[in-house]
Order: sequence, then C-alpha cells, then structure tokens
Amino acid sequence: MTDKLDLRKQLKVYYSPSAKTFQVLEIPPLQYLMIDGRGDPAISQQYQDALQTLYSLSYTLKFILKAQGKDYTVMGLEGLWWMPDMREFSLERRADWEWTSMILQPDFITPELLDEAVRQASARGKAPLADRVRLETLAEGLCVQILYIGAYADEAPTIARMHAFIADKGYSLTGKHHEIYMSDARKVPPEKNRTILRQPVCTAV
Repeated sequence: MTDKLDLRKQLKVYYSPSAKTFQVLEIPPLQYLMIDGRGDPAISQQYQDALQTLYSLSYTLKFILKAQGKDYTVMGLEGLWWMPDMREFSLERRADWEWTSMILQPDFITPELLDEAVRQASARGKAPLADRVRLETLAEGLCVQILYIGAYADEAPTIARMHAFIADKGYSLTGKHHEIYMSDARKVPPEKNRTILRQPVCTAV
C-alpha cells in the first residue's frame, strides 16, 4: 500500500489564507469534477442533486483507486458563481445566479476512471446528475483571496473590500467568483462558517 496522498497538505499554500489580510498568489491549473446549474442554492433541488452527485462520485473514485493500492483524501466542495452581466450580480438576484459546483481531484484521475465511477454510483442510485458531470482543469492563474468567517448571506461587505483591494493594487477582475467551503454548513452555526473567497485577476490595461 502506498502512502496516502493528502491534497490538503500538498496544496496548503492555496487553501490557507488569512482572515485579516488579502493574499495575492498564482493558482496552478487544478483538476475538478464539475456540474453546472442555475438558481438559488438555498432552495434549488438541482443544487442539492449536484452536491450529492459530486460527493458520491468523488468517494467512488477514491474507493476504486484504494482497491488498486492508491489512497488519497477527498477534498471539500467549491463553487463558481456568476451572472452573464456581473454588474447585476447580487444577493437579491440569487434566482438568476449561474453556478458550477465542483470538487478538486488528484491529477491521476482520468476520464476512464470517472466513467467507471459513474457506472458504479448510478447503479446504486447515488448520482442523480451523473450525466452532467465533467472532469475539467481550471486554470485561474493570478488570484486574490481571503478567509471569510460568517454566514453566506453576509459575505457582500468582504467581497466589496476585496474588489476595492484589487482595484487599489492595479488589477482588474477576470474569471468567476470562487468560493471554497472549509466548513460543513450542516454542522457549523452560520456565523462560524469558514469560506475562502477567491477572485481571479489580471493586470489592468
């Protein structure tokens, strides 16, 4: 049996920002299982089905690889959030949000392994959106991020401060608003939720 790959430790520099200061760093290309959707995540059945599917497939992949002598940690949920016109993006327009829910995967996960995981999870009835899952590399590049502690509904002031920081440093927003959920919202009070807020940026022209 090989040593267990701990992605949280291997990628710690990308998943441990301060809650007090904004961090500017280069994010390497990373591979995810992804599902796209639309609507308010608080009330959307599609969103809940996406999460169930992503976790089911991620753990099925882990068990397939573990049987082959290769073990690793399953990472937590992440999400991209946007609207076609980001000037209209607000908490009041949650029903119009576009989203991509995703879970980071080791780079040795292949499309063929995913196909086998889909077959197994679907046979157990545990992957309701299996036909919409894709394995994709996300190359965000230069990003600004911070650890936000609090309820999801109260993120707006921190995001506004992040955008102001980005402008002050001479950057422009590019890519999609990225959230990395470090807490299990089912077990942690909203005010103690820990979420990494990440925004890809580029040098302002």
